Amino acid sequence: MAVPAPSDPSAQSAEKPFVERRRASREGLKKLNSLAEQTGQSIVNLSGNLQQIDADASAQLTIVEGLADQAQSLTQTTHVMTDGLGEVTRANANAMETVDGSVETLKRSAECSKDVATWVGDLDGALGAVESTLAEVNRANLKISEIAKQVNILAVNARIEAARAGDAGRGFAVVAEAINLLSKQTSDAASDVRTSTQTLQVSIGDLRKDANGMSDSANEVLEGSAHVDKALVQINEDVRAAVQGAEGLTDTVQNVADAVEHFAPAFETLTRALKATAAGVRSANTRAEEIVDISENAVQVSVELGADNADAALIELVQDRATMIGDLFDKAIASGKISTQALFDSTYSPIPNTVPQQVMARFTRFTDSVLPAVQEPVLTLDPRIVFCAAVDKNGYLPTHNRKFSAPQSSDEVWNAAHCRNRRIFDDRVGLKSGQNTAPFLMQTYRRDMGGGQFVLMKDISAPIMVQGRHWGGFRMGVAQK
Repeated sequence: MAVPAPSDPSAQSAEKPFVERRRASREGLKKLNSLAEQTGQSIVNLSGNLQQIDADASAQLTIVEGLADQAQSLTQTTHVMTDGLGEVTRANANAMETVDGSVETLKRSAECSKDVATWVGDLDGALGAVESTLAEVNRANLKISEIAKQVNILAVNARIEAARAGDAGRGFAVVAEAINLLSKQTSDAASDVRTSTQTLQVSIGDLRKDANGMSDSANEVLEGSAHVDKALVQINEDVRAAVQGAEGLTDTVQNVADAVEHFAPAFETLTRALKATAAGVRSANTRAEEIVDISENAVQVSVELGADNADAALIELVQDRATMIGDLFDKAIASGKISTQALFDSTYSPIPNTVPQQVMARFTRFTDSVLPAVQEPVLTLDPRIVFCAAVDKNGYLPTHNRKFSAPQSSDEVWNAAHCRNRRIFDDRVGLKSGQNTAPFLMQTYRRDMGGGQFVLMKDISAPIMVQGRHWGGFRMGVAQK
């Protein structure tokens, strides 16, 4: 059977259904591509919400677990307080008994002090009477001394007259001598009495002074006892109030302990519920990420099958720049500008005092010198392009666009948005961009701009090959409409 010539109407008629089916197939792939992209965007938003819910649930779980721990600690503390208050109550009761005993002892001491003061007062009166009697004795003794002197004078005169009378006055002389001796003895006795009474008066005076001093001391003891008695009474009242307060506080602490123990099961139930919620959210988020991966693969396969894609020009641009960077790295190694070992080294040294943390690799200085010339012009090619940068297989981004490479400040939120160079982006999108070896990879994600701000982005990347080895990928961030 002969094959119809192309100009043959019958051949054109035979080709028409094929062309229509091909056109329909391309339209179907285009719709599939668009649908897959839309699905990916929706799932990314859903995944972001799930991540936020997961973070909130985790935060709530942490708070509830902290409250549960605090409740348990409070229960233990109340038990300790109850035991301590029991000891305080017993100690206060003992103190109250001691104070009561001290009050009674002080009262008895006060009574004794009063008796002493009374006795001293009576003694002072008695001594005053003795002093008065001694004064009378001294006056009488003085009279006796005067009489003795006069008798002595008379006796002397009588002896003189008896001597003049001779023998006739001898008998009178004997009597006069006896009277003279008696008056002398009387005078001596009066002198002794005077000396004794004077000594006794001095002793009684000293005794009265001592008695008065004792009386003053007794009065001071009485006054001090009165103050101490008031103080002990107040102490007794305070201790009694402390006992009552401790008993009331014991009841209050016990009520608190009972309340905490009552709520403890509720905390446990809430903790289990939050853990189950967090686990469910994480599981849902994992499934959402799987769906995102499927939608991204669908987009990639549809494009490879020839589907028209609105981002086809951007995909070609990314692939072109990835190839350009690979060639640039090859030439640098060949010229000795950097070694293969240094370029593929994955040792990252933290830069001190940077938040978020920035790090240096052995090749960072090298990429700072060569990558801006490749990356910066890309930003001017399409207004949708937000950033573009090369990352290694670990998600490390050594050299970013200049607008995202500002020196860090003291504002962590500002740093997260403006100091994005020399950072490791080891999230799902960052790692897949660096580890992908397919001709291209298109991902949808929410870009964290710091301060709780997220922007829906499309990440297009292509692998960077150096000397036949996979080094990383060239990423381009495209703003979503």
